[in-house]
Amino acid sequence: MKLTSLEICAGAGGQALGLERAGFDHVAVLELDQHACATLRKNRPKWNILEEDVHKFHAHKFSGLDLFAGGVPCPPFSKAGKQLGFLDDRDLFPQALRLIGECKPKAVMLENVRGFLDPKFAGYRSNIQRELEGWGYTVFWKLLHASDFGVPQLRPRTLLIALKEPYASNFKWPDPVTASPRTVGKTLSKEISKNGWKGARTWSQKANKIAPTLVGGSKKHGGPDLGPSRAKEAWAKLFVDGKGVADEAPDPGFKGMPRLTVPMTAMIQGFPLSWKIVGKKTNAYRQVGNAFPPPVAEAVGKSIASALNGSPSKPKKASRASRLVSA
Repeated sequence: MKLTSLEICAGAGGQALGLERAGFDHVAVLELDQHACATLRKNRPKWNILEEDVHKFHAHKFSGLDLFAGGVPCPPFSKAGKQLGFLDDRDLFPQALRLIGECKPKAVMLENVRGFLDPKFAGYRSNIQRELEGWGYTVFWKLLHASDFGVPQLRPRTLLIALKEPYASNFKWPDPVTASPRTVGKTLSKEISKNGWKGARTWSQKANKIAPTLVGGSKKHGGPDLGPSRAKEAWAKLFVDGKGVADEAPDPGFKGMPRLTVPMTAMIQGFPLSWKIVGKKTNAYRQVGNAFPPPVAEAVGKSIASALNGSPSKPKKASRASRLVSA
């Protein structure tokens, strides 16, 4: 049975694509950035894509939907920034909570960076949990790694899942896939050789590990490169030049370490090659670098869908300690 979802801060559509694969129909997909909206419209012209500021958006008309989802901005909690939390004007958790209160979904799925589980944000998380519990939700937190779900990249992400009873008693986190994720070399072997690069096969054999976490930057900081110095060093160990993003795959006579194109970085995030990222290089790469990997969203979405579609069990109140995971 199809389930309904409303998503905010959709970006390039990684979470929305994963949830679509998990069986959710999007009643609306909200995103402010014009380039990301162009990407969403390019790939899913039939979606109800709203190019709006979440501060001005209201969700009353979607009352009773199955899932409210979103990837609220990570800079307030990222170790790459100042970790200002609620003092950062980019913090949209309060807006997400406002909208949840307006549309009263059966389930909630919000993702953020690993830093959101740091001890300094324990009080912030408790406030969110307390508000959701006051509305009748059971709240679950967990750190998931994209590489555990077949994505060729580490990419740890904090997931907040909240469900109302009786559905919460049916919820189980998805199990990691048993197969090892494809290496960077295997993932990109066809795309990096598309212009006839003679060194592609040798490079693919050398790039025999999964990628470090892609860093997309923000409108205030970051350009079309693969991240800060430490990230560039990690990419160099995979024989990738992380100092920039290329316009094209290497030509036949290319020598040295190649740079990745935007489509290649999207594949590292778990997007299919058919998913087109719209915009000039800086804007396009920023969309990719900030995306939530579709395979992870799909796995978590299927767990939520299973809980919503399952036979309701007798409500059971979990202990606060068992529900607050700060791994």
